[in-house]
Amino acid sequence: MALAQRDQLVDTRRRPQPPIDSATRSEFAGFYAKTMPRLVVFVLRHGADVHQASEAAQAAFAQAWERWETIEHPNAWLRTVAFRHLLRLRDRREGPLQDLEDPPGGVCPLDRIELGAQEELVLKVLAGLPMQQRRVFAWIYDGFSAQETAELLQTTPEAVRQSLARARKSLKQAWETMKEAPQ
Repeated sequence: MALAQRDQLVDTRRRPQPPIDSATRSEFAGFYAKTMPRLVVFVLRHGADVHQASEAAQAAFAQAWERWETIEHPNAWLRTVAFRHLLRLRDRREGPLQDLEDPPGGVCPLDRIELGAQEELVLKVLAGLPMQQRRVFAWIYDGFSAQETAELLQTTPEAVRQSLARARKSLKQAWETMKEAPQ
């Protein structure tokens, strides 16, 4: 059974309960702080804007909180859930909400996301790629192998490598165009 499918199995007769013991809550908080910025960047690589990426990542973590003790592969599970949430956001076609002040409290891991000019260019080029190329690029550059990516996207490793090669070619062409453009 694929990782994404196995991680999605939940008994629909009862709603999962969030972790109760402090050790599990502490483990989740540490994982959240470490993983949230990377998850947002993963969603950005799918062509989302920063608001959509943040919302999709936060929604994935909210679901993970309820199922934390049953999720076997949290990195893959979160990315799958965040991507699906992004697709639902795009279907609704809502605009971003007004920027609201954050309530006092801890530091949000999203504040640590800093994109350089080159990464902003990469994200812009990625947004113009076909969806399958964006998805493959996001999974591979988030540390998943071609085999794992193929399993999670329900395709073949060869198709993953081909989509990745096409995405890299598009990125290289955009980079060359940018270098040739007058400053």
